[in-house]
Amino acid sequence: MDDHRLRIRPMTPDDCDRVAEIRVGGWRAAYRGIVPQSYLDALDVAEDAERRRAHLAGGDGTVVNLVAEEGGRVVGWGCHGPYREDDGSRTEDAELYALYVDPARIGTGAGRALLAESLRRCSLAGHRRMLLWVLRDNVRARRFYARAGFGPDGAEEPFEVDGVPVPEVRYARELTAG
Repeated sequence: MDDHRLRIRPMTPDDCDRVAEIRVGGWRAAYRGIVPQSYLDALDVAEDAERRRAHLAGGDGTVVNLVAEEGGRVVGWGCHGPYREDDGSRTEDAELYALYVDPARIGTGAGRALLAESLRRCSLAGHRRMLLWVLRDNVRARRFYARAGFGPDGAEEPFEVDGVPVPEVRYARELTAG
C-alpha cells in the first residue's frame, strides 16, 4: 500500500494540534491584506487546538470533521453539518463550515478531496443543497468553489474583524441524491 496516497478520514482528538496549525496558517495565508494583520498575528495555535478538542468532545454528531492525510501527516481539514440560520435554527440544507489546507499544499488536490467527501456525505444524508460563506475578497477561494460547482446565490452578510468590514457572500450548490 502506498503510504503517500491521500486519504480522507474522520478527525480525532489527536489531530487537533495539526488541524489548528493548518487553520491558523490558512487564515494567515488566505486573509493577508483582507483581515487586519494585527488580528492574523494574534491568532494562537494552542488556543485553536483546545477549541477544536472542545468542539469534538461536545459534539452531538451533526457536525462532521474530516481530515486529509498523506504519508501519516494531516494536510487539510474540512467541517460540515446542517445549515444554520441567523437565529441558530437548522434547515434541511447542508453547510460547509470550514475547509483549510496547509498553505504549502494548496493545489495538490487535498482541498478538492475533502470537499468531494463532504459533498458525498451530505448527498447520502439526503441534503438537497450545500451552502457556504466565503469572504467576498477571497478571490482564490471563490474560484475554487466555482470550479467545484458552487455559485453565489445573492445572500451577503456583513462581517467585521477588529472593526474592519470583511463582508461574506453565500455560495450554493445543488446535491444529487445519494
